[in-house]
Amino acid sequence: MVKRWTLRLLAAFFSIIVIFLLSAWIGSMIPRNADWKQPDSGIDIMVETNGVHTAIIVPLVTAQKDWRPDFPVSEIDDRDRPYTHLSISWGERDVFLNTPTWSDLSPLTVLRIIALGGDGLLHVSHYVQPRPGKYIRGFRISADEYRLLVQQIEASMPRRDTRKRYHGYTTHDVFYDAPFRYTVFNTCNQWTSNTLAAAGIRTGYWTPFAGGVMHSLPGNPQQH
Repeated sequence: MVKRWTLRLLAAFFSIIVIFLLSAWIGSMIPRNADWKQPDSGIDIMVETNGVHTAIIVPLVTAQKDWRPDFPVSEIDDRDRPYTHLSISWGERDVFLNTPTWSDLSPLTVLRIIALGGDGLLHVSHYVQPRPGKYIRGFRISADEYRLLVQQIEASMPRRDTRKRYHGYTTHDVFYDAPFRYTVFNTCNQWTSNTLAAAGIRTGYWTPFAGGVMHSLPGNPQQH
């Protein structure tokens, strides 16, 4: 009897995983803003991935937004480099702060996130002249789309006078407390696609995994 129930539980568990993966694939293939195209002129942004996590790379200063007051270089260790861009992403607090590599991710942490979710955290890295490549997809958006993108990112930012800051992985990145709860339905990659979609950029409806974000993005800015 015990063996039979164990087998049923295992079958149910694997069925849930299969349904989740299939739903994620279908959700990432259904586009939002399906008719969006790169403009001939505008602002070049990028989306980077390590295969698991995604982040949006934006210019440090444009006519539409100067990020320096929001994320001052004084809040990182390496303050003397000529930074040109910021990489901004959102994720789960415990994972961000306690798993510098994915091999450090605890199965208990995964189960806790699945069952209960977790607090949000913003990750900001300062870059010098990043270039599109294998793990960085570059493309162009209009000035109006960039304004919308900025507004959506700002909605995930805590107030400067009350926010808490945490040391990053390197000398040029930092973490900040952020609003919203992390769940299996609202992942770091879903944050990326929601932020892009709010600006009118083509992306999937549900993208819990990095691949679901990256596959719908166009190529480099000159490839349009």
